[in-house]
Amino acid sequence: MLPLSDGIPARRFPIVNVLLIVANFAVFIFYELPQLHAAVYHASFYPCTVDNACHGPEPWGLSWITAMFLHGGWGHILGNMLFLAIFGKNVEDAFGSLRYLVFYFAGGLAAMMTQTAMTLLFGTAAEARVPELGASGAIAAVLGAYFVLYPRSRIRTWIFPIFLVNFPAWIFLGLWFLYQLIEASFGLFSASANGGGVAFFAHVGGFIFGLLVARLARAGQTTPGEQWRSTG
Repeated sequence: MLPLSDGIPARRFPIVNVLLIVANFAVFIFYELPQLHAAVYHASFYPCTVDNACHGPEPWGLSWITAMFLHGGWGHILGNMLFLAIFGKNVEDAFGSLRYLVFYFAGGLAAMMTQTAMTLLFGTAAEARVPELGASGAIAAVLGAYFVLYPRSRIRTWIFPIFLVNFPAWIFLGLWFLYQLIEASFGLFSASANGGGVAFFAHVGGFIFGLLVARLARAGQTTPGEQWRSTG
C-alpha cells in the first residue's frame, strides 16, 4: 500500500520537512551514486561500535546522524521520501519547525538504538557488523506522532495494481505498524525472515518513540479533544 495524500494542507510552509527531503536526495545523488559501496561503508552506522568490537571510519557519535541520510537504492529513498512528504508536513505544523527538527533527529536516534539493541542481544557477531542506514527510523517516529495527532485524517492509498482507497489514518498507520512488528518478530528467529536486511526494529522503535512524544505533548492541552498545535 502506498499513501498518496492525507487531505490536510499545512497551515504554513513546512520548511524543515522540505529541507530534510532535499538533503536526503542531495546526499543520495551527489554522494552515494558516484561511489555507492564506499559511501555506505564510510557513513553508515555499525551496531558493534556500541561495545567497540568493531567500527567504521566515522565515530559512533557522528555515524548515527550520517547514516540517516543514506539509502540503499532509488526504491529505498523514493519510498521513504514519499512517506515523509505526506506525513511530515503536518507533524511539523503541530510541533513547530524547530521542535520538529529536534524530534526528527531524536526519533532517528531512538530507532537506531532500538535496532542496535536487538541486534546485539539476539543477533550474531556477523550481523552486528552489518551497517545500518536510512531515514526510515526517523520517519517511523513521524508516523507515530501523526497517529496520535491526526488519527481521523483520510489517507488516499494506492493498493497495487489499480485500487484507490481512503483509509482513516489510525487504520493505515496501525496496519503499517503491525506489519513492522510481525516482520521484526520473525527476524529474531531467522535473519532471512526480515525482508533481506530491512531494519524492522528501527521502524518499531521509531514509531513507539513518536507516539509517546506526541501523547506527552497532547497531555499538556487545555481543551480535551482539541488538535494539539504548537504556536512556535
